[in-house]
Amino acid sequence: MKAIVQDTYGPADVLRLRDVDRPTIGDGDVLVQVRAAGVDPGVWIFMTGRPYLARLASGLRRPRVPVRGRDLAGVVTAVGARVTRFRPGDEVYGTSLRGSYAEFTSTPERRLARKPANLSFAQAAAVPVSGMTALRAVRDSGEVRPGHRVLVIGASGGVGSHAVQIAKAYGATVTGVCAPARADVVRSLGADDVLDYTREEIDRDGPVYDVVIDTGGDRPFSLLRRALTPRGTLALVGGAYTKGPLLSGYDRQMVRAPLLSLFVGQRLRSVSAMERTEDLDTLRELIEAGALTPAVDRTYPLAEAAHAIRHLREGHPAGKVVVTI
Repeated sequence: MKAIVQDTYGPADVLRLRDVDRPTIGDGDVLVQVRAAGVDPGVWIFMTGRPYLARLASGLRRPRVPVRGRDLAGVVTAVGARVTRFRPGDEVYGTSLRGSYAEFTSTPERRLARKPANLSFAQAAAVPVSGMTALRAVRDSGEVRPGHRVLVIGASGGVGSHAVQIAKAYGATVTGVCAPARADVVRSLGADDVLDYTREEIDRDGPVYDVVIDTGGDRPFSLLRRALTPRGTLALVGGAYTKGPLLSGYDRQMVRAPLLSLFVGQRLRSVSAMERTEDLDTLRELIEAGALTPAVDRTYPLAEAAHAIRHLREGHPAGKVVVTI
């Protein structure tokens, strides 16, 4: 089968389209014919091996899993002996730790769910990683409730575009922070107000937000806290991952936020990255109810996956970038 693989860490130039063996499946696994696969910052991190902390999971000297990609949407081809939720021919979406920029991938049953019926494969592939992260930021870390005021920083990005819509579905009044060129996109997602970060800072209105969701920024905690109510919650997603070789921007979640939370009334929380069927089912319910529509910025064929990753890194896309197979 065709797949996008790499033998060493580095920029997108290290990626190659190659013929590799079709993956095998264990008793609890599902073999999926991939129709589309999303691009997210994690792809860039595991491709470059930076920050170096990520190599504890991906391989110290070279990638342990050579095929890139994590999000996927496709059709079940075969199932293991213990799989009960799927059968060949089912349309599914979810994630794979074995790489999804390939014609086929295998993944545990618990990482998949039935694809939303009203989405194309490309749209569905834009959801899993970003959608589950946004859901956890809104529902779990932020504990958003009806009447809350929520600020989403990076509202036009992959996680941000999902977070705006999910917060609205949970009854919040949402302000999206984005560049002026993305303002119309963010309003179309349902944001009640849009803040242009090139002209105004997030504390423009004072400490009025019950929840601030910061998707991969590098604003100082002092500024973020000035936008929060005294008992508000800051939900930290990702980090400015070009800041340093070891932890990069992730020291905010791993070190600084937990320490500062001990001394202030506001809650500074890191958004966990768990991926499970239950959250995919929740997202599907929101999508099929019309409360959530994934924003796809651009699609690329499998052979141009390197261009897709570069576009994510350099192009500030409105929504998700997707690789189609």
